[in-house]
Amino acid sequence: MTEGTQTGATVSRGAEATLREGDWWGFPVLIKDREAKGYRPKEFDDRLRKERIRTEARLLLEARRAGVRTPLVYDVDMTHARIILERLPGPTLKEILEAPNADRATLERAVREFGRALGRLHAASISHGDLTSSNVLFPEGPDGPPALLDLSMGSRQPGIEELGIDLHLVEEDFKSLVPQSEALVRAFLAGYAEGNPDGHTAVVARAKEIRGRVRYA
Repeated sequence: MTEGTQTGATVSRGAEATLREGDWWGFPVLIKDREAKGYRPKEFDDRLRKERIRTEARLLLEARRAGVRTPLVYDVDMTHARIILERLPGPTLKEILEAPNADRATLERAVREFGRALGRLHAASISHGDLTSSNVLFPEGPDGPPALLDLSMGSRQPGIEELGIDLHLVEEDFKSLVPQSEALVRAFLAGYAEGNPDGHTAVVARAKEIRGRVRYA
């Protein structure tokens, strides 16, 4: 275990990584381990795990420089493919959208701020790569600015296709969570245009194209 770190409960265990609560020199953290996969050749597996940890740390830092809130990166352990992140409080966007008593104005404000954050990310030439409402956190609640989580599948200098996929995933996620999601999509896209004023038109058009391809595939 990384020096100064104490581990706690497991938060989630996915196909590629395990996330646990912990303490790092007195700071509440999340410890993300990309565990070895026996079905992959060891040399390839080691390289892939390290590459994804490196990518996530770099993109989290660059996103913050672009004005997008992300968890602070406290430590990166390349030997064990581990990253130690600030543990942020607050509900995810998914939890906000699924709250039984959430009013429409609150939801639209939250998704507009999310759209603005994603627009800033794209304007800085960074894609997310795995964008769902579970990867968006509101540390101050739905009236505050969002934080984007888990950029390990993102890329630097992405093509228009990757940016369009980010938008497409968001729209599909909204539709699966909220009946009559059209107003939320409009609010999200309005925020996206504010965050990415020079590039939003092309990205929105590509997302529409991707949606058509998926529908008729």
